[in-house]
Amino acid sequence: MLRPKIPTMPTPTGLVTPPAVIEPTTVVQHHPTPAPAPVASTRPTVQLTPGAVLALVGGGTAVVLVVGAVLVSMLLAVAVTGASVAVCAVVIRSLISSQHRR
Repeated sequence: MLRPKIPTMPTPTGLVTPPAVIEPTTVVQHHPTPAPAPVASTRPTVQLTPGAVLALVGGGTAVVLVVGAVLVSMLLAVAVTGASVAVCAVVIRSLISSQHRR
């Protein structure tokens, strides 16, 4: 029914150059050099003072509280939306059923 068409190799146009001749190269073995001795780091070390630790704990607590408040508010918005849709469905159902009784 549907058969794929296999592309054919196009014929070359213009001048065709022969492939380049690859000459073998010689293999040279290098002796491994010894690794340099490790150098002591010149970066300053981080020292946490009690005040810095208290600031980190306070900042982490603030981030957790803000993220928690955002997530709870989003959950509350979804719950309120679901409740309002349910109330609308009940009202529409009662309106439709009252029209069928008449």
